Amino acid sequence: MAMRSLISERVSCRSSVLGARWMSSWWRNVEPAAKDPILGVTEAFLADPSPDKVNVGVGAYRDDNGKPVVLECVREAERRIAGTANMEYLPMGGSVKMVEETLKLAYGDNSEFIKDKRIAAVQSLSGTGACRLFADFQNRFHPDSQIYIPVPTWSNHHNIWRDAHVTQRTFHYYHPGTKGLDFAALMDDIKNAPNGSFFLLHACAHNPTGVDPSEEQWKEISYQIKAKGHFPFFDMAYQGFASGDPERDAKAIRIFLKDGHLLGLAQSYAKNMGLYGQRVGCLSVLCEDEKQAVAVKSQLQQLARPMYSNPPVHGALIVSTILGDAELKKLWLKEVQGMADRIIGMRTALRENLEKLGSPLSWKHITNQIGMFCYSGLTPEQVDRLTDEYHIYMTRNGRISMAGVTTGNVGYLANAIHEVTKSA
Repeated sequence: MAMRSLISERVSCRSSVLGARWMSSWWRNVEPAAKDPILGVTEAFLADPSPDKVNVGVGAYRDDNGKPVVLECVREAERRIAGTANMEYLPMGGSVKMVEETLKLAYGDNSEFIKDKRIAAVQSLSGTGACRLFADFQNRFHPDSQIYIPVPTWSNHHNIWRDAHVTQRTFHYYHPGTKGLDFAALMDDIKNAPNGSFFLLHACAHNPTGVDPSEEQWKEISYQIKAKGHFPFFDMAYQGFASGDPERDAKAIRIFLKDGHLLGLAQSYAKNMGLYGQRVGCLSVLCEDEKQAVAVKSQLQQLARPMYSNPPVHGALIVSTILGDAELKKLWLKEVQGMADRIIGMRTALRENLEKLGSPLSWKHITNQIGMFCYSGLTPEQVDRLTDEYHIYMTRNGRISMAGVTTGNVGYLANAIHEVTKSA
């Protein structure tokens, strides 16, 4: 008996040791993830002790003192909301009122598609969540399909469709030589893509280039996409923030609607209401009829259920309060125009400062582009010099966040850019 007990103890001890070894090895194969190219810029900026440092990498609006902004319409909406709403779960599809107001912004106040209930729409976790929901929806119901993504694009687009297991292809968009739209190559890629492909399009203020098609070019793009039977999916993260006019910034959507497309659309209130941390947005899919829209919405909700069950309530309350009140909406339109105007003004100031310095290069593209970002044409090596020698931080593709440019630093920024480019 004593021998059996001793053997049993040894076996138990050995099993415990093996078990411990096994458990300790579960995560040994996990390597540190690569730093996000955008968020990594902010980390480096914060770690720099230089008093002269400038961050033009962050994709969030700043005032002319370089400080984050909370819109007055948002403050007033929060005052009205405080103490009046409960904290119950929203439905899987989110706030019905917020979604209704959001669809009006994109499709139009008197949209026939809204009246005919042909749009399947759910509240999403900002624009990122809307894109991810659609990518999973695409994969579930068109598993053999592929998505064409512009070169370049917001880097997270690639992550989203990759993790949704959707095959990615690319199409020409930006022309480095002209620092504008490579329209001929773009149209060729649309024509040459297999019929029935998915195309990801930036509705306005293309990120990262700030290069948008003209109205006539959008009409040609719409015609060719329809001729090939492609499905257009729009990411509209900057409605109102680009030109200052939400109606103008929805022009591409309206052109495609007029041409009879079915389409998908991601909307976000991060930029145009400054609700970055609230993560409030909307995914909508225009369908053939009401019955189809009901089915599509039910499937979008099913996809959301295992991801996050239902979206957060506070941001949705802010949006629906602002857009549902005539005076608050008027104030929002004034404030979003003000943000856009400051960005446009900083574009002009940066270009003028570079030209006054006698730069041998053309900087017309700074004012030709639109929205938060300027695709400067700076090389990775020039960006590195800006960081190392002048403590100026941006992504290595030369994307400048115009929101980080102020009257106080625009001269310093222009001088630094001039110094690293004058020999080019």
